[in-house]
Amino acid sequence: MTINQLTVFIENNQGSLAEITKVFHDHNINMKALSLADTASFGVLRLIVDHFEEASIALRDAGFTVSTTKVLAICISNKPGGLYRILATLDNEKVSVEYMYAFTSPMKDSAYVILRPDDTIKAIEVIKRNNISILTHDDLI
Repeated sequence: MTINQLTVFIENNQGSLAEITKVFHDHNINMKALSLADTASFGVLRLIVDHFEEASIALRDAGFTVSTTKVLAICISNKPGGLYRILATLDNEKVSVEYMYAFTSPMKDSAYVILRPDDTIKAIEVIKRNNISILTHDDLI
């Protein structure tokens, strides 16, 4: 039910993000979703890619610090209130969301959300009970 997310810690310097995309280019790895947050000295890049293991190895070989995180991917309505519905549902069940990012899906009126709940097992139970579609890695690629 969970999918693997790569988290890459990068220096907050000009060209750092381009270096990562070059690694992916050189290894024919496609990014399916990403989120980038920064501080004054470093950035945290979260990625869903088509070839997870290859991407992880390639980034480490290129000198990047990489970690793996299990996250949930869900499909929601891409209409006003679609995101509210899932967040309110999780909140009502006392499941917190540590972070999330979203993007439109190829399906009409749908969006995909990647989220990191504080309690993954409980989040999955709540999502299933409320008939929200949980996506697999293959659904995203």
